[in-house]
Amino acid sequence: MTPNQQLQPLTSKELDYIADCISNESMLAKHCAATAAASQNPAIQQALLEFVGRHEQHLDTLVNSLQIHSNIAPTQPQ
Repeated sequence: MTPNQQLQPLTSKELDYIADCISNESMLAKHCAATAAASQNPAIQQALLEFVGRHEQHLDTLVNSLQIHSNIAPTQPQ
């Protein structure tokens, strides 16, 4: 974002989409972790644990985006 751009409040549709993405990333991380724990193949375990890390990074990015926008969120329902 350039210094001249200001954040705009997220719409309810955008918030719903982000909430769905957070839920999906959380579920994918849990599935990858469970499958890695059940796998006997070290290469598969390693790949799945890398996927867990990526999904957790995605979660952090989504949550941070919401926190950044929470300061400009409307206080009344729209």
